[in-house]
Amino acid sequence: MLENAAEESQPAHAITDNVPMNRSLLCSLAALPLAAASSTAPAQTPGSSDWAYYGGDALGQHFSSIDQINRSNVARLEVAWTYRTGELGAGFASARQLTFEATPVLAFGLLYLETGTNVVVALDPESGRERWRFDPHIDRRQRYAEATSRGVSVWDGGAGACRHRLFTGTLDARLLALDAETGQPCAGFGTNGQVDLTSGLRIRDAGAYLITSPPAIFGRIVIVGSAIGDNRATAVERGVIRAYDAESGAQLWSFDPLPDSPSHPAAGDWQLAQAQSTGAANAWGVMTVDQEHGLVLVPTGSASPDYFGGERLGSNRFADSLLALEARSGRLVWHQQLVHHDLWDYDLAAQPVLGDVEVQGVPVPAVLQATKTGMLYVFERSAGRPLFPVSERPVPASHVPGEQASPTQPFSSLPPFASAQPVQARDAWGLTFWDRGKCRELIESLRNEGLFTPPDLRGTLLVPGYIGGVNWGGLAFDQDHGRIIAAVNLLPMVVTLLTPGEFEREVRSGEYPHSQFGPQAGAPYAMRREPLLSPLGLPCTAPPWGALVNIDLRHNRIAWQSPLGSTEGFTPWFLPVREFGMPNMGGPIATAGGLVFVAAAMDSYLRAFDIETGGELWRHKLPAGGQATPMTYRAGTSQRQYVVISAGGHGPLGTPRGDYVVAFALPAARVAH
Repeated sequence: MLENAAEESQPAHAITDNVPMNRSLLCSLAALPLAAASSTAPAQTPGSSDWAYYGGDALGQHFSSIDQINRSNVARLEVAWTYRTGELGAGFASARQLTFEATPVLAFGLLYLETGTNVVVALDPESGRERWRFDPHIDRRQRYAEATSRGVSVWDGGAGACRHRLFTGTLDARLLALDAETGQPCAGFGTNGQVDLTSGLRIRDAGAYLITSPPAIFGRIVIVGSAIGDNRATAVERGVIRAYDAESGAQLWSFDPLPDSPSHPAAGDWQLAQAQSTGAANAWGVMTVDQEHGLVLVPTGSASPDYFGGERLGSNRFADSLLALEARSGRLVWHQQLVHHDLWDYDLAAQPVLGDVEVQGVPVPAVLQATKTGMLYVFERSAGRPLFPVSERPVPASHVPGEQASPTQPFSSLPPFASAQPVQARDAWGLTFWDRGKCRELIESLRNEGLFTPPDLRGTLLVPGYIGGVNWGGLAFDQDHGRIIAAVNLLPMVVTLLTPGEFEREVRSGEYPHSQFGPQAGAPYAMRREPLLSPLGLPCTAPPWGALVNIDLRHNRIAWQSPLGSTEGFTPWFLPVREFGMPNMGGPIATAGGLVFVAAAMDSYLRAFDIETGGELWRHKLPAGGQATPMTYRAGTSQRQYVVISAGGHGPLGTPRGDYVVAFALPAARVAH
């Protein structure tokens, strides 16, 4: 559903504005809200190792074959240039939600990126100088359920005006087509270069239906999903996936994951009247196009609301699913639902990754999907058959009147990125005997039966929490070596169902300053959620609370796990900095130089790890929070390799704000040719 990652920004009508943001660990953790071959040439050649797509290449692998920067010289990386967008949220009603999560793309000789307020910028890739800038002038007075953009998509039309185009969506739900050379709207696309994506849809709340991830492009077809504000109500906006002609902006097809008639392919798994009055099941993350099979792979989120499903009984088929749609027609080819009847906000947030996976020594075209549950699934690409066994296992039943939790859930046989075991009271963690005891009491008071324990009126411990597991940062895939790397959150969360009276009373009491509330209007229960914290504001479970994890797919094992992030900047001056591993938002990339680059963690460092051992080889303090996924490319006559990261901070996570794009490279005199 909507998440800036799971970040899920504050739902409309949630009452949390009285919580001041500061640099304490307590407030930062508590603030956790807690996207047939083409007839059109791509912007880069298919074999290019430069970053022309949000996910690096058309396969979404977040991998570069450039190896100029490698294990032997990465320690010499230095800042090559810095660009400032100038966007710090002035006059923006949702400024506290503002995040800078963009991953730039390189195409047509320029570097393109987008701010959280949808200002699109083109930079010279060698110097970082601004070439042009376009502001779509979204309404800054409007409060948006989320305030971010993860990037733009590029298209090469071949000839004529606007032959090179950028496509992006906005917070006010417009699809824009811009001339990649000048930044001007493409006049022949829609109305003056834009299409209104709210047209024909049920919009419940202004600012709660928006676009935060770059569109998918197949030939002349632009495919777009949506982000939808969570936990407002049962009957929110529907997560319809739509395709448009890249030149004219005419709508070509649409696919609604929610049943709208008895003939809908998921109708048998829903009560139709309920399906018509629910919403979401939307694709807010990044989609991936399979050019070979003519498919678009679409990860979807939960139907609404997140934490009570009594008004949407059944498995809620196509929600929380990986959908393979025929890119030309929108016809469903296959699907795999990875969470049945979601009650935990376990949306599929990560981009599907395409590549060849060895099965009994034979390479098979596959799609890899990571989830917030911490599980990794691998499917054959053309028909969706699991390449590693997936089994339905019994899970806990709901104790809440009116709820019918799914009796089973699909478990992957691959090693999980995050443990699904219950947190035991005896394992409570803290700095002192007193806070350990308080954590022990808190854990004992909650319903706590491990992964898929349903929400409860007395409170339920979620492991993993609703930010993951693996969130929108997704996976890096070194296909040649069968290695899959993810930044993983390991911080348990608590969700409590509330009667309407309890909801009103708790919201007004001021006694829950570190909680998020959602009214879930139309359901008998509202919700409150927060991280599992001690009275000192520290997690009640032992670190790491965030990690970089490498799965060796060929040997079906965890190759290594390294803590990701330190407590620097989040603890009093008199306490030592610890490499505990911190909550994170953003993803890793891998390179042929044997490196993994990742920022994401709360301490604002960009780091380089050895892909074989997990050892940290280099780090650099960023001028603001680096809650984005980096990218890499070559530029200039010397073909110097650059590593670039957006550093603007993350409102809900509470990391330092800024407006920086920072490029790193080896010293020019030492660049090997």
